[in-house]
Amino acid sequence: MYKLSVVIPAYNESDSIAGVIERVLAVEPRLTEVGVSGLELIVVDDGSCDATAAIVRGYSGVKLVCHEVNRGYGAALKTGFCQAEGNLLAFLDADGTYPPEYLPELCQRAIECPADVVIGSRMSGQSSKMPWVRRLGNAFFAGLLTLISNTRVADSASGMRVIRRECLADLYPLPDGLNFTPVMSTRALHENLTIAEVPIPYDERVGRSKLSVINDGQRFLSSIIWTALAYNPGRILGLLGIGAVAIAGLIGLGLVVTRLSGVTTLGPWGAFVLFMALVFGVAGVSVFTLGTTFNYLVSLFHKRPVRQDVFDSRIFPVGLERHLGLLGGLGVVAGLLLGAACMGVALAAHWPVDRLWLYLLGSAMAILIGVQMIVSWVIMSVLRELSEREACVVQDLGQRQAKPDTKVDSREARKLAEERAGV
Repeated sequence: MYKLSVVIPAYNESDSIAGVIERVLAVEPRLTEVGVSGLELIVVDDGSCDATAAIVRGYSGVKLVCHEVNRGYGAALKTGFCQAEGNLLAFLDADGTYPPEYLPELCQRAIECPADVVIGSRMSGQSSKMPWVRRLGNAFFAGLLTLISNTRVADSASGMRVIRRECLADLYPLPDGLNFTPVMSTRALHENLTIAEVPIPYDERVGRSKLSVINDGQRFLSSIIWTALAYNPGRILGLLGIGAVAIAGLIGLGLVVTRLSGVTTLGPWGAFVLFMALVFGVAGVSVFTLGTTFNYLVSLFHKRPVRQDVFDSRIFPVGLERHLGLLGGLGVVAGLLLGAACMGVALAAHWPVDRLWLYLLGSAMAILIGVQMIVSWVIMSVLRELSEREACVVQDLGQRQAKPDTKVDSREARKLAEERAGV
């Protein structure tokens, strides 16, 4: 059977905390209907200077935990999780914006799906009184997380969720501030946890909001990006690199068309555009290869296989980075052939340099980018071999299974080999 522990972080919420507590306690009969046998309610007073703690003490069935000073939204939730006894953990705000009446539906989805994290989604069709600025911001962050993780997310920052206790080890560490929820969403997606979303209504809060659209929005953005970079840097840097290369390619195509139309000189703007093409091309390839190389370093750190979902498999082939050596070789060959052709035409037809400089520049760029790809491919090949080394040792020694963090001692390996050889 399941037991649900509901954690409510509260900071100066004396106007609304009583109503939220009573609404949470009122859903206990419905929780029983969906397979949750017990309800534990924990309120974490995060250094309030009003009557919040005194009001909570008036409810005998509620556990109160107090911070001496204000430590932050995420810190209060983590304190509550430490005090909780349930195998299902839920949290919602103390300002009355989230509906406790939907807790049974979230629990039911967690049990029947089954899901590791169930999010009460404010962006999935139910009535919402969220201010349009925050609604726009939440849509942006959900879209960003969907792009980064290659998994659709409707509400990345919802403050009403149900999670399985055993998943905390995969979700931690989590920040102490209001960016607790977007970081949790980002970690859950990259830890391959099962996530489900249940549409919920959203009301106007009681009292003044503590959320700063600009400051907290900036914190949300940086938290999502940096958390994702710790798991799949190739996804973010790779997309940026491909975008830069695409821009350089379009500029280069435009220059070639211009050149074929008979224009042999460039004005100030033409020179600037050519400069930008070179910068975008070289920088794009550098960022792309840097991101894919980082994925191998991340796999070594986490002791996991290298991620193969760097890009959408519907657009890019799986393991695109493994073909960098071939692509680099083709780039070098193409650059050399183009350069040789230019020199041949110059010698045979006595063309002046001003008719060939663009093609020679393209030849040099192709060779340099090709060499960079080959070097990156060599580095990644070495890192891949290091990441697979332990598994190969286990296989060569004839062991059937080994834990991911098990290290094979060289003396034990030598002893085992001698026993097998009859020494």
